[in-house]
Amino acid sequence: MEKALAKRDVDLAMFGELYLSGYMARDAFHRLAEPVDGPSVMRVSKLAKRSGAHILFGMPERRDHHLYDTAILVAPEGKTWVYRKIHLANFGPFEEKQYFARGDDPVLAVTAVGKIGMMICYDAFFPELAKHYAMAGADVLAVISASPATSKPMFDKVLPARAVENATFVLYANLVGTELNVVFQGGTQAIGPRGEDLGKARDFQEDAVLAEVELALLRSAQAARPTVRDTRLPFRAPSAPRNPIRPAG
Repeated sequence: MEKALAKRDVDLAMFGELYLSGYMARDAFHRLAEPVDGPSVMRVSKLAKRSGAHILFGMPERRDHHLYDTAILVAPEGKTWVYRKIHLANFGPFEEKQYFARGDDPVLAVTAVGKIGMMICYDAFFPELAKHYAMAGADVLAVISASPATSKPMFDKVLPARAVENATFVLYANLVGTELNVVFQGGTQAIGPRGEDLGKARDFQEDAVLAEVELALLRSAQAARPTVRDTRLPFRAPSAPRNPIRPAG
């Protein structure tokens, strides 16, 4: 983090899911997890103050005898927002429910650089969470991730969809490299409110993206496609018909 911020003057710096520990730490999560007021967050807070950047990153958090897959956003003035991953991935190579408790609450961070809806990796596949943030006035959906190469084709489709359907910016920071038997793709990127490519990192190489996010563009994007204005209440599953058709025989 210190090395990356020493080279760039930015308002918001993002680092991947479980950035402080690595995603495949497994049983070591219990040893590596810290509370939000622990030494790692305190050190990042000092870095934010020194650099003038808001810093968003992932870590294993210990809270009330539980572990959480947590995103922390620290502002230069010292304010901290804590989002605990709501949608835990537990399929294929993912074993998140084995180590982490599920978070319950979306977190919209109202900062000096805009309103930021915080999300972690698999959360991006649930449009209702992104829509919640959009309806609450989010300027940016900030997604930190630990996405392996096998998920790349899906993220390449899902991330622009979240931007377009909500007319918001989507900023995505992913891990890169190999941990145990999992190869993380990289591909960190920024997407505009109409699905524009604002910058994308190289796949499978450590890289950084410097993107300019002009919040003034949101007004024109939302006027051209007013999806938030036209959003209806959630649809419910249809009730059973009054006279159901019975199978013959």
